[in-house]
Amino acid sequence: MHFHVDETETSVLQSLVAENNRYADDNRQFFKKNDITAVHLVSSPGSGKTTLLMSTLNRLQADHALAVIAADQDSEQDSKRIAQTGISVKQINTGQYCHLNAKMVHHALKQLPVAEDGFVFIEDVGNLVVPEVFDLGESYRVLVWSITEGEDKPIKYPAMFEKADLIFLNKIDLLPHLNFNSEKCLNYLREINPKAAVLTGSAATQEGMCEWVNWLEKMASKSKTAAVPA
Repeated sequence: MHFHVDETETSVLQSLVAENNRYADDNRQFFKKNDITAVHLVSSPGSGKTTLLMSTLNRLQADHALAVIAADQDSEQDSKRIAQTGISVKQINTGQYCHLNAKMVHHALKQLPVAEDGFVFIEDVGNLVVPEVFDLGESYRVLVWSITEGEDKPIKYPAMFEKADLIFLNKIDLLPHLNFNSEKCLNYLREINPKAAVLTGSAATQEGMCEWVNWLEKMASKSKTAAVPA
């Protein structure tokens, strides 16, 4: 069966992406100007993304200025959890949209006490399809992937995996209870994105968290070095 893509629909999407990219460029300049490392967290629903984020905030907050933009289609569930860490958080409810766009992030940044030389974490709506289209102006994109989802997600949703700078394979504490092929998983990952960093761990048990935080701090330092004029 073949589906015809209407030219009008294509034109509308192109227009939306063009507008989004203008806001993304503004966000990117804001982050660079203020030495902010912006980390865009994407995943499918239930990957453990919020748990990972909260653990990350707890580990970083003693040494870094932090702020969070949390997105869901509805409810303030995640922002209330994140606020328990004491970190400033702005909730975005996207309503009919199943993803964030750069304009939403642009306006959220104006409502957050974002400090120079810190991190902004942008937690997107759980979705492995649409967010790959929308650049938010982030410094790095991190895909959180749970082993409970099966090892074939990279070949089912290749665009999301292709654009990730780091892939965090979460919930490995459940490995003894699942029929999950780790070797096949890594082969799929390397087939789709051979350049991405890959970490394994469990936000619930804290396994792999030191390596993850070290990567974040390394990338933040790298971004600042790159921004210094020669």
